[in-house]
Amino acid sequence: MSTARDLLIVALDVPSGRPVEQGDLSLALAGAELVDLIDAEAVTLDDVRIVPGLQPATGDRLLDAAEAALTRQTPYESVEDWLWRRGRGLAAAYADDLQGRGRPAAGARHHWLPWRSGDDTPSGAPADSPERRHASDRWTSREPVLVGLAAALGIPEGAPEQAPEDLPGDAVVTVLAAVNDALTELEAVRQRRRIEEDAFDNVWRAP
Repeated sequence: MSTARDLLIVALDVPSGRPVEQGDLSLALAGAELVDLIDAEAVTLDDVRIVPGLQPATGDRLLDAAEAALTRQTPYESVEDWLWRRGRGLAAAYADDLQGRGRPAAGARHHWLPWRSGDDTPSGAPADSPERRHASDRWTSREPVLVGLAAALGIPEGAPEQAPEDLPGDAVVTVLAAVNDALTELEAVRQRRRIEEDAFDNVWRAP
């Protein structure tokens, strides 16, 4: 199991302080992949640049796809650029993958998930799956990386905004900081769009 897959399951199962939007989750999943690639020594960070290293087969289809997508020419890609590029549509890809395994999370409450039915009821699958047990074990043990990524998404409700203090190394701290910055930027874009739409509506409502 990968950190990204564990994060998806946690996002589905654990109540959050705000709705988890698809774009937000996609950015966090890209960060989770990068953390696992660092752990696998597939990449290192030079300041905020992602430097490809070994090319191990992880045995995880989506994580191998992430490794194959690395930029291998200098100047190497920044963590921020990676999050936006790799994160495009990533939540849907992981949701499709989880559905393909026949094990969607039993507590799913997100309208954009591909297995959602019209009445917003999960399609139904065994809740006691290896995937969910693995994610639950990491979550229950308060594993710092998973907790930090979930907190960036507002999970659980009332979670502190700051990252855990016992993250494994400066590179992981850099990744989590970039995830938080990207989520803040995305929300700012949404707010600007809402302001513009409200202003447009007000023009048409004016006498």
